[in-house]
Amino acid sequence: MKPLNPYLVLATAIVLPGMGQVLNAKPVRGLQFVFFMLLLGWITAKTAAPDVSMIGKYAGGIFIYAISILDAYRTARLRQALSETVNDANSKP
Repeated sequence: MKPLNPYLVLATAIVLPGMGQVLNAKPVRGLQFVFFMLLLGWITAKTAAPDVSMIGKYAGGIFIYAISILDAYRTARLRQALSETVNDANSKP
């Protein structure tokens, strides 16, 4: 199976957390990212001071969300490079 375009995976990961990993054929990893994003978002929301901004209250979840986006894109790029390398090796006599 040909890997998806890394930019498509990136856009999907931005819009739907965890789906970038699903598109990279790693659904458990996507589920783990979503779980920890919700967990750390909840923890920081409960422990943050009342006068902290909305971003500050959910900083833990936002951090995991950002890492999941980077992970999905990096994995898609690696899969694409590996696919191109294999195709080049197979096309040579």
